[in-house]
Amino acid sequence: MIRRVIVGLLRLALRIYFRRIEVTGLEHVPVKTPVIFVLNHPNALVDPVFLLCLAPRPVSFLAKAPLFRMPVIGYLVKELDSLPVYRRQDEGQDVTKNQETFIAARKLLARGGTIGICPEGVSHDAPGLKPIKTGAARISLAAVSTGEVSALKIVPAGLYYTSKTSFRSDALLYFGTPIDVEPVTLEPDGTPPREAVRELSSEIEKALREVILDARHEEELQTTARAERIFSSATPEEESLKDELRLQQRFIKAYSILQSLQPERLRRLELRMMRFEDELNQAGVDTYELSPPGSTTRVFAAIIRRSMLFLLMLGPALIGTIAHYPAYKLGGFLSTRLSHDSDDVISTVKIISAMLLFPLTWILLAVLAYVYSGWMLALLALVLIPLCGYVAIVFFEELDTSIAGIRVLTFFLVRRRFFVRLLAERNAIRDEIIALGKETPTASE
Repeated sequence: MIRRVIVGLLRLALRIYFRRIEVTGLEHVPVKTPVIFVLNHPNALVDPVFLLCLAPRPVSFLAKAPLFRMPVIGYLVKELDSLPVYRRQDEGQDVTKNQETFIAARKLLARGGTIGICPEGVSHDAPGLKPIKTGAARISLAAVSTGEVSALKIVPAGLYYTSKTSFRSDALLYFGTPIDVEPVTLEPDGTPPREAVRELSSEIEKALREVILDARHEEELQTTARAERIFSSATPEEESLKDELRLQQRFIKAYSILQSLQPERLRRLELRMMRFEDELNQAGVDTYELSPPGSTTRVFAAIIRRSMLFLLMLGPALIGTIAHYPAYKLGGFLSTRLSHDSDDVISTVKIISAMLLFPLTWILLAVLAYVYSGWMLALLALVLIPLCGYVAIVFFEELDTSIAGIRVLTFFLVRRRFFVRLLAERNAIRDEIIALGKETPTASE
């Protein structure tokens, strides 16, 4: 019961913090047989929360031991049936206790359960996958080789964030093709042979790279993200996050090949894309907004419809904004102070602070309403204040969209020649990207 409540609250927090969440590859997750999920780790405690809330089966996690001693978080990880992992980099930890954890993990799998592991071992801001630890391979091989577990699958789960530190950004959870775990002859001490562990760990690493955005360095990541934005914005249909990820994966593969074969041509394309985006920034528009507006009648009809919607939403949005603003600002302050400039921690602090500060805000306002007018107003406040907060989120998102549309329309009417030139340049860059792709066949999938 407690687990369901925690998962429900966390799922609600994810849906509020992220504007769009996509889950793909669910057909790869076995329905009944034991499973080990291996997950990349770019966003601290937010990463396991995605798997916990969105996997089609209940998941128990291997979590670093210090989390079990932390206020609030320690209670949560215990209630979610997590198992402690003792790491050498954590001061005062006895790594020999991991043997007990591995035994508990095998017992859980033997009951047909599932385990979530982040094999990188640590959350990070690196542009790609860090070297993975061998824990997942050792647990898997030992489980099937002792006969305790049969039909064990390792399912790679990749997380892709469009902007992991930003409120109302997008996120993708991508389940990849499962890995079958075959039994091996164990060593006399009951552990799997090192060679078998290395081979399975290598297979896990390869499978994870297929479901994540894996760049070697930040410059490569920025260039491919820029290319994907320009390339995709020329297509009128909205792109799924999976398609966006796959396109960037192809660009990254092509980037490494072009860097060795045609570095000058690649550099010219990079400079061209940067100049294009600089001109867009000067115009105050985004590449996705760069499309000719429709007929004048249709544009003004849309403006009138949105204006009426804004009038209806204005009152609740103002109430929601005023009520939640102190908690919102305090959460932002705490995320800045507690993250210590680590981007992978910012979202975790924001979500945890919101889950604590917003309910406190609702309770405080309900108490004030009770003091002022009694139980009826207090109960009404508990219902309406959270609802007004959500209306405020939708209101400001729609307002941003409307302002962007008006900005693009003004740009089109006032500086039409410049607008048309930017459109032509975007198409020319897209054609150059396609040409490079055709000339680099080994980069295609």
